[in-house]
Amino acid sequence: MQFLFRDHLLDTDRRELSREQVPIAVEPQVFDLVVHLMQNRDRVVSKDELIDKIWHGRSVSESTLTSRINAARKAIGDDGASQTLIRTITRKGFRFVGDVQTQSAAVAPEPVRIAQPQAAFALPERPAIAVLPFTNMSGEAGQDYFSDGISEDIITALSKLRWFFVVARNSSFVYKGRAVHIQEVARELGVRYVVEGSVRRSGERVRISAQLNDVSTGSHLWAERYDRELADIFAVQDEITEAIVAAIEPQLYAAESFRAQQKPPGSLDAWDLVMRALSHYWRSTREGNAAAQRLLEQAVAIDPAYGKALGLLATSHMFGAHMGWADMAATIPVAERAALAAVEADREDAWAHHGLAYTYLFRRRFDDALAEFELALRLNPNFAMAHAFHGVTLCYAGRWQDGDAAARRALRLSPRDPLAAIYCGVAAYARFVGRDYEGAAQMARESLRQRADFVGAHRVLTAAAGMLGDPALAASALENLRRAQPEVSLEWITRELPMLRDEDRTHYLEGLRRAGMT
Repeated sequence: MQFLFRDHLLDTDRRELSREQVPIAVEPQVFDLVVHLMQNRDRVVSKDELIDKIWHGRSVSESTLTSRINAARKAIGDDGASQTLIRTITRKGFRFVGDVQTQSAAVAPEPVRIAQPQAAFALPERPAIAVLPFTNMSGEAGQDYFSDGISEDIITALSKLRWFFVVARNSSFVYKGRAVHIQEVARELGVRYVVEGSVRRSGERVRISAQLNDVSTGSHLWAERYDRELADIFAVQDEITEAIVAAIEPQLYAAESFRAQQKPPGSLDAWDLVMRALSHYWRSTREGNAAAQRLLEQAVAIDPAYGKALGLLATSHMFGAHMGWADMAATIPVAERAALAAVEADREDAWAHHGLAYTYLFRRRFDDALAEFELALRLNPNFAMAHAFHGVTLCYAGRWQDGDAAARRALRLSPRDPLAAIYCGVAAYARFVGRDYEGAAQMARESLRQRADFVGAHRVLTAAAGMLGDPALAASALENLRRAQPEVSLEWITRELPMLRDEDRTHYLEGLRRAGMT
């Protein structure tokens, strides 16, 4: 269904809000709030009803509800003073009072007249990104379908990153065939980030170039070139799309984290706090993990129903206990509360399900953990971190081949990821379980090359050295492990690492014992 009011269009099927066909960035809860008020515009909607419909009955503070109402007004061009569209009815609730026309979503609005200059739009509160149609440089108009398909698939895949606003295809494709500067695109569409690229096909080979630009700073955040054989043109299209999207996601988070670092502490909102927390979490250190938890707790205090913040908080708690930086028994209940709250707040958020899956793993609920990881990956197939931790779970469940494939998929998806050291560590553990000790040592060394104090890789390298019968390597690896995790012991490994099969636990302990651990 489409609702038309003033110069706005709200499309419930596409979950898009636009003004004069230019998309407006809206958080999911705010969008649902506007829809509910509009659908029930013939009456006053009580606060209790809004809490029941939008927050599913969860306890919500007055300030949280007020902030969502204010955000809804801002999104549709209203404000608390005039209340020309959303009116507060004292002691009763809220009512949408604007004139609304409805139409089937199949009826498209009048096309944009690109010859007319667009007005400049302010940047939305959340990061917004536009994907320009990739340029067909093959010299054959008949090849447009391939370059257009790449662009459209990237838009679709990026749209799964629910905390980034992605401009719809119909808006970004008005620039097809036009010589336009990305500064103009950003101004007209109200975005901070622009993806552009080109496709050159020659015979049975294709070269695709892509880059991500931060228009606000004029910098290139990422660029890559892909050369492929066209044995299956659609398989190549899928592969390139996957690679581009997986590479873009961590770059967007890193850019937003840097932006948050430049803001004075008093001006930080929940989003900024989560971005700062991610920059600390990515360090994979005891201190970084603790700093991330403090920032995430601040974010949740501002917005108790922030699924991403809660999911990352649960993940951070479990990662700390997994690394041996916190007591596992005390950590699990804290992480589980955050994870369950995350899923309750936003069942469509991949981070929320990732946090719950990680908690279930250390509850030894392997089937539930695997199901939650699989759900997270259905929601965001390019979520490299979820692929890696899914791999850990598969290894602990005895499915090391699948675990190895999941870890290597994470590395293939996001080779420049800040957490690539962890992905290498997972692959190292998978190789150890599969009795490939040379491979395990190689991947563990690569992990430690990227993160010298990554505890998980130290543990695997020590066990692999023990099984290889290399006393010099074993002594060195054990010394470095004890420096990174002083409390590590065979008893700690037995108690804390959730291995489903006794033979896997015995095997791991044997490697550590041969290396000299007691």
